[in-house]
Amino acid sequence: MATITRRTRFVAGIALAASAALALTSCAADSSAGNGGDASSDAATATSLADFGTFEDLEAAAKAEGALNVIALPRDWANYGEILDLFAERYPEITINEASPDVSSQEEIDAAKTNEGLDTAPDVFDLGLTVALANTDVFAPYKVENFDEIPDALKEPTGLFVGDYGGYMSIGYDSSKFDEPTSLDDLNSADYKGAVAINGDPTQAGSAFAAVGLAAVQSGGDLDDFTPGIEYFGELQKAGNFLKVDVTPATITSGETPVVFDWDYLNAAAGADNDAWKVTVLDGVGYASYYNQAINKDAPHPAAARLWQEFLYSDDVQNLWLKGGARPARMEAMTEAGTIDAELAAALPEVPAETVVPTEEQSTAAGTLLGEKWAAAIQ
Repeated sequence: MATITRRTRFVAGIALAASAALALTSCAADSSAGNGGDASSDAATATSLADFGTFEDLEAAAKAEGALNVIALPRDWANYGEILDLFAERYPEITINEASPDVSSQEEIDAAKTNEGLDTAPDVFDLGLTVALANTDVFAPYKVENFDEIPDALKEPTGLFVGDYGGYMSIGYDSSKFDEPTSLDDLNSADYKGAVAINGDPTQAGSAFAAVGLAAVQSGGDLDDFTPGIEYFGELQKAGNFLKVDVTPATITSGETPVVFDWDYLNAAAGADNDAWKVTVLDGVGYASYYNQAINKDAPHPAAARLWQEFLYSDDVQNLWLKGGARPARMEAMTEAGTIDAELAAALPEVPAETVVPTEEQSTAAGTLLGEKWAAAIQ
């Protein structure tokens, strides 16, 4: 594949968070705190709101910087368009520079390294877990004000990276051409010749990585060994059913990718204007995962980066991710507090009773295995 894009990037959130036993351990030593008074000089080392003094002090420091660089945030991905517009409305003094919305998690990191020391470097990241785990040296630890309300299973203890929103791996399909697939075996039949796509390269993109994970656990394997999942897509390739095409809304609309493995909230969004596009989460073992927020340790706008994090974990924005069909990281706490949008939460699709979420160790091992075997399996 010539280009790898981000698109290649719950029981309610309570049950999912409980099952997400990531067992994260601290990946970095404590960073030094600022002096609590001079936000302009200490923003880059601030590890919490207390280092700025007050929320108003953080806002003032971010407004003084005047810009925020984001990357890999498609506007139709988990309702990011509305989220970005709300930030712009709330902080008109801060210009949002939206770079490369469709790049992969790994390409976010590459952009930070390529642009290190430049005003064009990304301030913040939105990453799949495997890429986050492999790049903790690029992140600055920061704990948002409601850090304690985020389940321990979804955050690195020092705040180097923190789960933000998640979903289930699903299959979207054009119901005018195909019956609803009820198992992975269905997709191996001649009916699906040249029809099945995943969102990019699983060695770089979280969504594609999860598609292989789902295939592994649905094929009698488990998250300790992705080999059955790799073999499954190898069989699809041999059958002529696997499409090496990066999925976008345009490829779905045009019919170029009529059957797609993707997160349930993205597949659902693809069908917003297409009544024939349907989404199913297969029975059996379900595969769920969260994306993760992180701050670039060399962010050109360190105060704005930290304000963005506080903004994302507010009730307002957590509910906006929910509006986009994703399950926000603070869903359990917000449900208990009565601040969750109950109507949106009730509208989430049914999911399997048994759900698995990869741990840190499983994600790392799977990433290594995919690097060794994926290309050969689908050549």
